[in-house]
Amino acid sequence: MHTSPGPDAPPADAAPASALRAVLRADLEAALRARQAETVALLRTLIAAIDNAEAVAVTDTAAVTSSTHIAGAQAGVGATEAARRVLSASDLRALLQEQIDERSSAADLYDTRATNADAAHVAAAHRLRREAEGVRTYLAAIAANDAVSDSVSDAGA
Repeated sequence: MHTSPGPDAPPADAAPASALRAVLRADLEAALRARQAETVALLRTLIAAIDNAEAVAVTDTAAVTSSTHIAGAQAGVGATEAARRVLSASDLRALLQEQIDERSSAADLYDTRATNADAAHVAAAHRLRREAEGVRTYLAAIAANDAVSDSVSDAGA
């Protein structure tokens, strides 16, 4: 699932979330070309989870400049843009672990409800476990990048 960084990959010193997102997008493109629907769905879910984790809380601040045409709307280029949270490597590890845990617990639930004649539940449990393994590859990649960063930091000190 995980591919080597392409020409559009961020530099090594980029924020961990943007580096992971670039890898996920490259893998998504490869999965789309290979018509791997299950992998495409997983990668889209992971990208969305990172985007959601980076979102900031909405505040109720009064608009300084408002539109004369739409009540409450802010006017001007970028008036509604908000800075996104910067996720650390530990934030990403927690996010990916949460994705793994959700899939594993859902698979266990399917297993407890499945009977021998219920192939759909068994298939769903297997799919969720495959997805959890896919997420583990990205979790391992983050851990490997952390180990490389630590060794580079130690060598420079």
